[in-house]
Amino acid sequence: MPVYTYRCDSCGVQFERHQSFQDAPLKTCPECRKKSLKKVITPTKIIFKGSGFYATDHRSPSGGESRESKPSETKSSDKKSE
Repeated sequence: MPVYTYRCDSCGVQFERHQSFQDAPLKTCPECRKKSLKKVITPTKIIFKGSGFYATDHRSPSGGESRESKPSETKSSDKKSE
């Protein structure tokens, strides 16, 4: 079950609660009993383990240079044959 963080706009208390995806969000603060709770959006924690999680794994160091050089090579070879 995911953990949701809530903050009360009235008293400022912040707490976490385990809830199912189907559960309705909480609205009443457990401290001041006012209906001023809001979910706090927090970044997710992702941990990459193992090898292969680098920016250079899927890119060639030359990038687009090799593609640009090939057409010019074919043009020069075409001129020689003419």
